[in-house]
Amino acid sequence: AAMSRKRLQQLVDALGRSARHFNKSEVECLIKLFDTLVAKSSNRFAAVGFDRNMFRDTLHSAFGMTDDMIMDRVFRTFDRDNDSCINVVEWVEGLSVFLRGTLEEKIKYCFEVYDLNGDGYISREEMFQMLKNSLLKQPSEEDPDEGIKDLVDIALKKMDYDRDGKLSFMDFEKAVRDENLLLEAFGPCLPDIK
Repeated sequence: AAMSRKRLQQLVDALGRSARHFNKSEVECLIKLFDTLVAKSSNRFAAVGFDRNMFRDTLHSAFGMTDDMIMDRVFRTFDRDNDSCINVVEWVEGLSVFLRGTLEEKIKYCFEVYDLNGDGYISREEMFQMLKNSLLKQPSEEDPDEGIKDLVDIALKKMDYDRDGKLSFMDFEKAVRDENLLLEAFGPCLPDIK
């Protein structure tokens, strides 16, 4: 059941303010896309929104993401109220940052994706987990974990300004401002350019 015209208008107006990188017609398109995708899936959440698998399929088909661990983190970052379902507001506001966010917003978003346990730091273990997942295994390597440990050391050398062995938000932000390419240092969690 598509939402009423009036409800749609109210939603478009509200999201036009909160998702400020989209104009109203874009917001309306995203709401309709959301409805279409939700209607296609026949699961119990469908009335409310995307569950993890639907969201993952969308990230994969629309944005070419392949890393399950990262996609799961992106899901959690979008799912603001932690109800394991992405509703239409979380979808549009999430995409606003995901697709058009300022550098500042993207830094916050990526940091949140990489901070696996939500303690406000990206630890050595978290970096290791993410890099281990996102790098291709070279069959010739004796111990592929060694190479990943080296990468983690390099990342910490470059980004851990206060030298406490983990990255705070301030470390991460400073590193990315100095070198924008570090934004997705621990795995691709933003759409590719196209």
